[in-house]
Amino acid sequence: MGGPTGWNLDNSFARLPDTLFAAAQPARFRAPRVSILNRRLAESLGLSCGDAADAATAAVFSGQALPAGAEPIAQAYAGHQYGHFTMLGDGRAILLGEQLSPSGGRFDIQLKGAGRTMFSRNGDGLAALGPMLREYIISEAMHALGIPTTRSLAVVTTGETVYRNTPLAGAVLTRVAASHIRVGTFEYAARRDPDTLRSLADHAIARHYPEISADGPERYREFLIAVIDRQAALIARWQHVGFVHGVMNTDNMAISGESIDYGPCAFMDAYDPATVFSSIDAHGRYAYGNQPAIAQWNLARFAETLLTLLDPDADTAIAIATDAIRGFSAAFERAWLSGMRAKLGLETEEPGDGELVAELLAWMHAARADWTNTFRDLGSMIEPITAERAANDWYRQPAFAAWQARWLERLGREGRPQDITAARMAAVNPWVIPRNHRVEEALAAATGEGSFGLNAAETDPLAATHRLLAVLASPYQPDAAAAAYAEPPPPTTSCYRTFCGT
Repeated sequence: MGGPTGWNLDNSFARLPDTLFAAAQPARFRAPRVSILNRRLAESLGLSCGDAADAATAAVFSGQALPAGAEPIAQAYAGHQYGHFTMLGDGRAILLGEQLSPSGGRFDIQLKGAGRTMFSRNGDGLAALGPMLREYIISEAMHALGIPTTRSLAVVTTGETVYRNTPLAGAVLTRVAASHIRVGTFEYAARRDPDTLRSLADHAIARHYPEISADGPERYREFLIAVIDRQAALIARWQHVGFVHGVMNTDNMAISGESIDYGPCAFMDAYDPATVFSSIDAHGRYAYGNQPAIAQWNLARFAETLLTLLDPDADTAIAIATDAIRGFSAAFERAWLSGMRAKLGLETEEPGDGELVAELLAWMHAARADWTNTFRDLGSMIEPITAERAANDWYRQPAFAAWQARWLERLGREGRPQDITAARMAAVNPWVIPRNHRVEEALAAATGEGSFGLNAAETDPLAATHRLLAVLASPYQPDAAAAAYAEPPPPTTSCYRTFCGT
């Protein structure tokens, strides 16, 4: 019969109050075919997928055949989208259940683009191949970079046409997550009834924060602080690699502390805190430099949903929530500066480290220095650099030489051999990221869209995608044969823009 084996599904979210979800059935598709399959992830989940060309495999990952134990539902949630509150829900995603892995983990298995649900409103519930491959590429790159993230198990083409601005090939993404519980899920529950909210909070604590006592008097305050701490660490970690999320709405902030939703997102080339990639973020709300403040704003909305659980007295509850939210800034700064110290080869803490980082960033912004390559290059500059040795013109600038002298003096106070410092820097500064032009090149070849198209020498439209994924799988281990993937894009006067695909 074929198809994936090893399913061990549970449905704990479906045992919560039914106002939090609705039964859903995937749409019928004419000719599903596996486009790409993540075998390594499948194995970690305890799944054996067999032949990717097997029709039974395509049937499962497109929702045409449900694995044993599946109880398909669409989750309800709300959200502040660009600051405006909206009632939402899974309009094109269906949760099959929670796979219990051999290592004891619990992971949501969700089909994205699987058809209409009761939350679809005027949408068709479908997805196109390009955006689903983008999410696969970016999520797997984030995982390889060591950033907590949802993962991608498979992309299946459906044989159907999806209509956006133009007709596009339809596809379904199988997304894997610690859970899909969002800040927006709590915003939805808080507008229902106290029992629903408490049930959701208890479920999220048990699932993601089991260290919190089940009957402790401070459990909901501890839960709020724990979520804040994880989000502070997450935003710092993705900023360390120059990532710009694009749609940091409250419905795209996962309680688990994983990054979720890779629609209009991308990585910076030249450093600019005002960098925006989303086609609909006209005012830069989610620009690179705004992300910490937006995360804190989102978490304040989360804290508001918990007020009745924090304390029966409204004033006391508000005071508890306010104090917790104020703690975000310190938590973020600790995580940010700790990571930046590591990127600069520093292990000890000194009072002037923040200024040292700020001075480097100010120079990078003025010089339009490449974010990724600058930090990687620093590992080979643990000695005064000369104009003859400078890899790029911007390193010949007096401002950089002055900063480098201060940095080398700071490094010297730690007293480590240069080779050890260089190795430690290489372990935290990637040599490659999903460069936007390389992602577009792969997507254009896979879909036949855009200006890149399919290389005439290749017959496999996914060849470029597979090459890119292979390079991105080892972002800290340079590959001379793939050096071109580390190069910034050619200069252009146009701004790179990404789209949500809905």
